[in-house]
Amino acid sequence: IEKPVILNRGSKASVHELLMSAEHLLSCGTKAVILCEQGIRTFETTSHNTLDLSAVPAVQELSHVPIVVDPSQATGGRSYVQPMALAALAAGAHGLIIEIQPDPDRAKEDCSQSLYPKQFEKLMSDINSLADVLSKEVTQLPLRADSTVTEQLPVTAGEAPKVAFQGEMGAN
Repeated sequence: IEKPVILNRGSKASVHELLMSAEHLLSCGTKAVILCEQGIRTFETTSHNTLDLSAVPAVQELSHVPIVVDPSQATGGRSYVQPMALAALAAGAHGLIIEIQPDPDRAKEDCSQSLYPKQFEKLMSDINSLADVLSKEVTQLPLRADSTVTEQLPVTAGEAPKVAFQGEMGAN
């Protein structure tokens, strides 16, 4: 389909299995694969999954494929998202997937792991501060309330934007 693919690590998959899955996609013609660490299943009960941050440097050592971390899905708890997001940045993640809702308590799903907008603002402030310490650059797309997601993405002249999303149009 000539769109980037975000490949989530299965809750019981090893890093090796994740990398083999990415290799399969690439060998079948997928142009861009981004790996996503969203936690593995363990006997721990304080969070939805156990966020395996050791997977980040392992993937970077063994592969050229970028890896992002989804602390929202991994932990399943709003109070865990910020510290795990910062830890993921320190571990070398290329990006983060963070769930945000205007009113998480009334969301139809994922309400316990979605941040309030003010919490997200604080997280972004902390990310920017930590990025400076780690000599990393944070790239943010400008958000304009009067535009759609595809209008906000940088596009080369004459090229149609290629965007993949889930849910309602413009949700992610």
